[in-house]
Amino acid sequence: MTGLVRFQSAAPNRHGRHPGVFALANGLRDAGHLPHDDVVWLREANARATAAYVDPTTVAPDCYDPVLHPGARAWFRASALHLLLMCEPYLALLDRHGVAWMELRTSTPGRITYEDDVQVVAVPHAYPADWPFATHPSA
Repeated sequence: MTGLVRFQSAAPNRHGRHPGVFALANGLRDAGHLPHDDVVWLREANARATAAYVDPTTVAPDCYDPVLHPGARAWFRASALHLLLMCEPYLALLDRHGVAWMELRTSTPGRITYEDDVQVVAVPHAYPADWPFATHPSA
């Protein structure tokens, strides 16, 4: 698998998850923390994103299913520069409103539940089942 990029919250939410960039931006709006101009921008930006990119749940409805695929999360392909560039204003919005986020990169996101040419949805590796090294019994 080629390189993957994810933008997510720096701290977990009350469910112990790290929401991605779009969930964070929409969460600001839903909580009433955005001024009118940002709400308008977000509505238009979300519409452009929806028109340009496939929503994985429209192709694989259960790709985020919490029972089948606990903790599944979306990653952007590093080669999808147009998608990564589209994220920049979303990240700037988070910065303006003091929402801490971080960028993750990997080539091994976990068990794939959906993929297309610009994105992957994967269930992260669960320790210890996915630990890549042999373990030794303690002395």
